[in-house]
Amino acid sequence: MKFNETKLRVRYGETDQMGVVYHANYAQYFEVGRTEWLREFGLTYRRMEADGIMLPVISLSINYKNSARYDDVLKVKTTLKKMPTASIEFNYELTNEKDDLLATGNTILAFIDVEKNRPTRCPKYLLDKLQNYSL
Repeated sequence: MKFNETKLRVRYGETDQMGVVYHANYAQYFEVGRTEWLREFGLTYRRMEADGIMLPVISLSINYKNSARYDDVLKVKTTLKKMPTASIEFNYELTNEKDDLLATGNTILAFIDVEKNRPTRCPKYLLDKLQNYSL
């Protein structure tokens, strides 16, 4: 499966008074992983939006295993689960510098035609780029 690994550092504003990352920030970490996964293929949300495609999240699940803390360097591993159709699905693993598993997750995003405000198929240019990878 095609995956991307992205590193980021926990900022103070992402934590509570105990220095533990607030649970909602994990969804943002997954978004960073997802956008970097797309960037690896030379794609961005900006380009897709210019082409009239939006990618709203229609499903998000997070399983918390251990706490991320202020100033930790985190690694987000983002994996495409299957070839996209009218939606695209990613799995995530979030680890710290010690390689402790902090969280796993999954998102499903729908391809939406902006003009019609309706679901549409995955753009051909993305499918063409994915042809070279075994999923």
